[in-house]
Amino acid sequence: MYTVVLDWLEERLRSGEISVGDKLPGERQLAEEFGISRASVREAIRILDAMGLVRSSTGSGPAAGAVVISEPSAALGWALRLHVATRSLPVRDLVQTRLLLETQSALEAATAPETPERAAALEHAAELVAAMDDPQLPDEQFHAHDAAYHVLLSSLAGNVVVETVMSSLRQATIGYVQETVAGLEDWPQVRRTLQRQHREILRAFQERRGQDAAAALREHITWFFGHSRAGEDGRDGRD
Repeated sequence: MYTVVLDWLEERLRSGEISVGDKLPGERQLAEEFGISRASVREAIRILDAMGLVRSSTGSGPAAGAVVISEPSAALGWALRLHVATRSLPVRDLVQTRLLLETQSALEAATAPETPERAAALEHAAELVAAMDDPQLPDEQFHAHDAAYHVLLSSLAGNVVVETVMSSLRQATIGYVQETVAGLEDWPQVRRTLQRQHREILRAFQERRGQDAAAALREHITWFFGHSRAGEDGRDGRD
């Protein structure tokens, strides 16, 4: 029965009657309007929360209730992580998807208009690279900076859907990356190589060399995936 609430919200969002930032009617009002139980309404709100469409606050007062938000990458990333864990989505295929999205974004970013947002994104990307140069930076923070760096560069193409999918893919594979890196005996050297590649990629983006940026991204992504797979094979005793 809770699906009637989901359908109702979709219709209201499409028509513009409800927008991001608006508060949904209370449980009692929705239950009475649709002739369903309050438990069904609560289930609908929980699902919308998991989908990144509402944020719920308990209690009473003006801050309580469900407010419409829009965080699509969080929901997609969560779903992808679970399917990666079940091995329904092979990591190799996720890496290939990243290759397609990032290299195409690099080509499109080279011809994108010059805007304050572009300048700010490139500046932030440079700050992330500088932070990752610190050998004392914890690995967990290095991975977080790495993920943010790639999403930032992808955003320069100006495609919000690509940016959202990229963010979701990075969230979905971060666990795999951390587990793989933990088993690499040569991780310090790998980290230095990744940084050299990061700087090369960033320069190509800054100078609007789309073909060079795409080629550098392809080398960067395939090199790390190939190296990490080789490390796994070695630990497993396989050829």
